[in-house]
Amino acid sequence: MRLPAWLAQHLAALRALVVLTIVLGLAYPLLMVAVAHIPGLSGPAGGSLIEHNGKPVGSALVGQSFTDDKGNPLKQYFQSRPSAAGDGYDPTSTSASNLGPENTKLLDEVCGRSKAVGELEGVDGARPYCTPDGHAAVLAVYPGHAVSVYQTCPATPFVRSYEGRPVECAKQGEDLGGGVLTPIRGDAPANPAVPADAVTASGSGLDPHISVAYADLQIKRVAAARNRPEADVRRLVAEHTDGRTLGFIGEPAVNVLELNLALDRS
Repeated sequence: MRLPAWLAQHLAALRALVVLTIVLGLAYPLLMVAVAHIPGLSGPAGGSLIEHNGKPVGSALVGQSFTDDKGNPLKQYFQSRPSAAGDGYDPTSTSASNLGPENTKLLDEVCGRSKAVGELEGVDGARPYCTPDGHAAVLAVYPGHAVSVYQTCPATPFVRSYEGRPVECAKQGEDLGGGVLTPIRGDAPANPAVPADAVTASGSGLDPHISVAYADLQIKRVAAARNRPEADVRRLVAEHTDGRTLGFIGEPAVNVLELNLALDRS
């Protein structure tokens, strides 16, 4: 007996539902679980958790901050790069700042971070297009005057005049939309002492690594805080430096959590 067309269509849909549920809802997930338990893949699949004194303290794949309850860097630890993920290294809010490289707000953040890192590590935190007090050296230029956008009154503007125009500090709540935003280069070195990854967040905001240059910058401070020879700390940095991916992609990098745990154990 031939089934009515409407019933045949419903039965075909039901068969498709059952087959796809078995293949995609059961077989495929179970296959992926099996693959995740293959030796060499089980660690990353499980989160690459790192234990200290028998307790998980973090992941080798996700960065974290090493600060006190007020957000101040702990001097005895190497510091991670900044994070734009939530309140910092939040795996539930993976993201970048979404500010473009020419965005003056991003520049102001970079300038503030560079000044703070310079003070922490005892080096010059100056960068191009940054003011000495750690703000973006950006003017809103008008026909008769200019305003230092990120230096709020009563701050003293980083320059007194620009192309014959007097420069003023920015008034709280002042609308500077009518001015032409003009970055000022200044006399900071082209190659700052503070590396780029010390002042910029990664695309995910979860990067567990820092550059070798940023690690080297922190050795003196960490060694002094722990009352240890710099050579000992430098050796641990070398031991926890990962090479280029596949031998040629990217640059060598230092896993901050693994390095700090090694310092605590040694």
